[in-house]
Amino acid sequence: MARPLRIEYEGAFYHVTARGNERWKIFFMKKDYDKFKEYIEAAEINFGFILHAYVLMTNHYHLIVETPQKNLGRIMHYLNSSYTTYVNIKRKRNGHLFQGRYKAILVDKDNYLLELSRYVHLNPVRANMTQKPEDYPYSSYRSYVGDAAESIVNPDSVLRMLTPRRR
Repeated sequence: MARPLRIEYEGAFYHVTARGNERWKIFFMKKDYDKFKEYIEAAEINFGFILHAYVLMTNHYHLIVETPQKNLGRIMHYLNSSYTTYVNIKRKRNGHLFQGRYKAILVDKDNYLLELSRYVHLNPVRANMTQKPEDYPYSSYRSYVGDAAESIVNPDSVLRMLTPRRR
């Protein structure tokens, strides 16, 4: 049976997730999380997408992505294949890092973006990895509360939903 086609169009918002093969770890140490964020930054430059929120868990990740161009497949191919190559070389292994294809759910910006951001940022709390989302170091939450802005994250669209005075 053929895989269903992905829906891609300009200006789309997606909730993107990918999980480690057999639910194994994809991030092993701090340097791995940092490397993945470097690949996100390179993908933003090369493909022109906007990252609204993220959380990197031990065995999976969540991204909220906006694609001004119709290129989610190219973005995700670059991101997942680059990171897989990095892990395979570093850990002297071969083969798949991720379980199947990434999942990309089209998001209704007006009705679901705010709730989705909440879901993404509370993921480490629900997994009992931390008590408070601001204590989890591998998430964009601190960019939202002003503690540590990251250049790879653009929280403005979500924050404008909370207060129209956001600049």
